[in-house]
Amino acid sequence: MEARAILRYARISPLKARQVLRVIQGMKAGDALYQLKFIPKKAARIVEGVLKSAIANAEQKGLDLDSLYIKKAVADDGPMYKKWIPRAHGRATMVRKRTSHITIVLEERKEEG
Repeated sequence: MEARAILRYARISPLKARQVLRVIQGMKAGDALYQLKFIPKKAARIVEGVLKSAIANAEQKGLDLDSLYIKKAVADDGPMYKKWIPRAHGRATMVRKRTSHITIVLEERKEEG
């Protein structure tokens, strides 16, 4: 049984979000929350919120919170906001504001024995 949480249209580039998600991939949920507190990146605050939501969803489903681990953590591309900024000699440059869809899937780890 698994629980998941999805944050859509997060205003952070997927590349920056993936850096943080790579750190917590496969960790126990409690350990990952603790680890995210000490990562000095904007993406860590965003991922922390998604992880808390996934844990709350797992609790709602009646899963054992102590045996939860992060089965899957991905950041997919969302739509880009495009705008133009003026440059020298009458030119203009496009600025691409990237967004991402962050998904975290938690699963109970089976205890053998």
